[in-house]
Amino acid sequence: MELLHHRTYGEGPAIVLLHGFCESSSIFKHFLPSLTAHGQVITMDLGGFGRSAGRLPQPVSMDSMAQQVAAVLDHLSIEKAVFIGHSLGGYVSLAFADLYPARVKGLCLFHSTALADSEEKKRTRNKVIEFVKKVGVPAFIDSFVPPLFYEGRREELSDFIEVLKAEAAQTPLASVVAVTEAMRDRPARLHVLEKADYPVCFIIGKNDTAVALESYMQQIALPKQSTAHFLGETGHMGMFERPQECLQFLLAFVEQCF
Repeated sequence: MELLHHRTYGEGPAIVLLHGFCESSSIFKHFLPSLTAHGQVITMDLGGFGRSAGRLPQPVSMDSMAQQVAAVLDHLSIEKAVFIGHSLGGYVSLAFADLYPARVKGLCLFHSTALADSEEKKRTRNKVIEFVKKVGVPAFIDSFVPPLFYEGRREELSDFIEVLKAEAAQTPLASVVAVTEAMRDRPARLHVLEKADYPVCFIIGKNDTAVALESYMQQIALPKQSTAHFLGETGHMGMFERPQECLQFLLAFVEQCF
């Protein structure tokens, strides 16, 4: 198996950062200086994205993507880690925790959810697949990225939006289609939260159109050690919309895990 593109920063206990759909590890770059003061940070581009664009697992599922993450950690001789997963990265982190529970020291769902897709969400995923096949990746990204940000701040954050669009537009069509199908078909992982013997953290945008606010209420009560942070006037991209608040949440979470 060809390893995912990855980088390590700092020394100490391991902190794994996993990005979202049509993103790359670059979304976390402004968190790295602070996080590396607390441990060894491992960033990687998930299969099909960024510099791992040609490394889509076969077949594509949250489990097979998590197995690719495990292969990187094996290569680095890392037994246990804290996982911080944004959106898709959260789904992959949950799959990792399901497959390798003894290897998890903490789990942060950063605008992510342990619920499976609703029937309505599955229909939306199917429409995405049809749309991107019809118009291509760049046109899809033009319509996909801006709504990830809170509407009232899109103009203010337009520089970030344009950078994300430019990077996301490089994603291969095969990755967009296959990973959308895999997200659509992923199972619920509420049992992972229930069984977690490590701290679990939720970072939640009150105006997130990708993960409904009310869908978190059941989840945040499940782990034995659970912390939830709610961000007002924030959509799905807290690392750009509320960078200082999110960094403080992450630092406190990492300290709790270690």
